[in-house]
This record gives sequence, C-alpha cells and structure tokens, in this order.
Amino acid sequence: MAAFLEVDGVSLDFGGIHALDAVTLAVAERTIHALIGPNGAGKSTLLNVLTGHYRAQGGDVRLEGHSICRLPPHRVARRGIARTFQNLELFVRLSVIDNVLVGCQSRDAAWRTDGLYDEARRLLAVVGLELLAHREAGALAYGQQKLLELARALSVKPKLLLLDEPASGLSTTDVARLGEVLRDVAASEQLTILLVEHHMGLVMGISDVVTVLDHGRVIAEGPPAQVRSDPGVVTAYLGNPDAAAQLAREDPC
Repeated sequence: MAAFLEVDGVSLDFGGIHALDAVTLAVAERTIHALIGPNGAGKSTLLNVLTGHYRAQGGDVRLEGHSICRLPPHRVARRGIARTFQNLELFVRLSVIDNVLVGCQSRDAAWRTDGLYDEARRLLAVVGLELLAHREAGALAYGQQKLLELARALSVKPKLLLLDEPASGLSTTDVARLGEVLRDVAASEQLTILLVEHHMGLVMGISDVVTVLDHGRVIAEGPPAQVRSDPGVVTAYLGNPDAAAQLAREDPC
C-alpha cells in the first residue's frame, strides 16, 4: 500500500548548491513524522517544495497516490495541505476568533454563520484558547499566538499539516503545552503531521518516525530512540553541542 505522503527522489539546486539531493521519504497516514537536521540541511526547502512554493528539479511528490509536484500553491492547499511558518503570520488587530474564522471562510462560501462560529470556537477549545476568543490577537502572549496559528491552520480542515519550527522562541512550559496539544490534535482531528523542528525534546517526545536531513540528503530515518543513537545523526549535530545534548537525553519531553 502506498504511503499517505511520498517524497520520491526530490532534488533542488540553488546556484549549484544541492539544497535537496534525491530526498526520499514516506509519511504514513495519521502519524506525527518529524524532519530534523542542522541549520541549512534543507528542511524548510522541502516544505516549500511540498506546498508548491518551490518547483523540484527532479523527483516527485505524491499525496494519497496522486502527484502534486507540479501544482501551484493554491491547488496544493485544495488537496488538503496546510502549513504554519517559522514567523507568525497572524492578523494581529483582529480578534482571536476572527483569525480562525478567516481560515473557516476560505473553505466555505458562507461568512459569519452559526456553523462557522461553532467550528471556530471548537478549534479554539482544542488548543486551549476558548476563553480568549474575543481578545485582540496581537495582545496574546507569544506562546498563545503560536497556538492560535495552529488553530487557524486546522480551520481549513487539512489532511496533512506541515509545521515549520512551531517551538521556536517558546519557553520550556510552552513547549510542553505545545507537545500535549499536537498529540491531542493528531488524534482528535485525525491528522497526518509533518513536523520540522530543532527542539529535540519535543521531537523525541511526540514523533512516531523521525527523518534526518544533512546537506540536503537523508542520513537516517526510524523511530525516535533509534535515530537518537544513530552515529551519523550524532556526528551531524556535533557542531551544535546543545542539540547534540538534547538528542542524547533519555527523557526528551
């Protein structure tokens, strides 16, 4: 049986530099699959290929067996892929619930109907922001804004959710909360999640499978415990002592 998401030999060069070098990976349906690697490994570049923002120069990407590698971003989104970014992309002067309604409206011609409000409130409850529904988004704490961006991504009812460093800039407490929310979301929304992240505690604590990129190539893949002890992975992280130390921890999250 084909994987839910298949990346098959995807390559992309920038000025002679191999950003992605025959990258191949398979993401099973309704799993949390992490993509890790040192800075410059090609992680965000691969997400840009998956969403149609970059055009691969070789290989193919298939979602549920259908190629999406040549589709523009809006058509990729219609196939059921949503994404969050490293930098927040909220409407800071709108209310929390209106930020979520923007996503709801993008998939439904109706606007401000009871059904859409009910769905927006439900998603805010999923991420723990229901009591802040009418607060201005820009007034939220940073960790709460990250959760709001997650709720808005969920509002388009994706099949596949791509998360680009969701733990970036978060406190230890906020990272733990994010991990709980992502586990709950994957189960309650029946989602497949592809997570790009540098926080090894979060990755090792919630992922079913971890793929490691280094210089645009896949160097390891498997369950978190296996990847954590892989000599090639440890070597790739030696230039970042903090990441290497997190990778070796026995109590990651």
